[in-house]
Amino acid sequence: MKLPHDTTLYVIGGLAVIGIASASYLYVEGQEKSANISSLEQKNSSLTTELNKTTTTLTNENNTLKSELEDLKESLEELADNYQDERNRNEDFEDQIRALSGTLGDLDKLASIDEELLMKYSKVSFLNENYTPERLRQLKEDWVAPDRGDEYFHYRAYKHLDDLMDEAEDDGVALSIVSAYRSFDEQGEIKGNFTQIYGTGANAFSADQGYSEHQLGTAVDFSTAAIGYQLEQPFDQTEEFKWLEGNAYKYGFILSYPPDNEFYIYEPWHWRFVGTDLARHIHRSSDTFYTMEQREIDSYRLNFFD
Repeated sequence: MKLPHDTTLYVIGGLAVIGIASASYLYVEGQEKSANISSLEQKNSSLTTELNKTTTTLTNENNTLKSELEDLKESLEELADNYQDERNRNEDFEDQIRALSGTLGDLDKLASIDEELLMKYSKVSFLNENYTPERLRQLKEDWVAPDRGDEYFHYRAYKHLDDLMDEAEDDGVALSIVSAYRSFDEQGEIKGNFTQIYGTGANAFSADQGYSEHQLGTAVDFSTAAIGYQLEQPFDQTEEFKWLEGNAYKYGFILSYPPDNEFYIYEPWHWRFVGTDLARHIHRSSDTFYTMEQREIDSYRLNFFD
């Protein structure tokens, strides 16, 4: 069907108006979108800027905190080092105090031990008439040889003699003590009697006053019933002597005058307490009490009664 000319124009005009309107709408919509995009871009740019600023600020703060933490760590490490140094100094000081206390204790202990107890007598050193042991203790009656009366021994060394006698008895060894402590005057009387009988020959087996180990209260003369409780060299053939030879050192006793000593005849009966440390040393070496240097002997004084 063919439309009338006017109608055709009308239609074309309507379409043109619609096209123009659509174009206008699209243009306006495009402008609005462009404006929105621009606004969003500006906001994004602003946010990006703010974010960059914030990131920079946080990074700076983080770096500052890291630096402060490093400083704090160094300070703590320095404090720890200082603490350890101080602790070490305190421990060193405590060690010094303990060492000093030990030294003072040793000095006090040494001061309580009579230095004469380890001196060499027997024609070497001299004990005057006023010397007596700090204290004496009477020996048990069953230790002493018959008809010998009361005998005494240094009270601080008594336990060692007690242990020796008990062990000997347990081993079936019948030791008896013929003589123990003698005073200066008693030794003088004994030497005087021997001199009247033997003259100068008495010097070979009897000490003068002040030179006898018996005056210390730490020397004893042993014997046994097998030889009539005599102080004679055959004592070294008895089981009692052999026991002393193998065991006396354990209790701190030594043979003062072994064979070939330069002071007196061989006296297997005469034993002196010198402390267990020194007695062990002498037993295990080629030394004898009178061949050792006095300075070396004195080094054993600290533990004399232990």
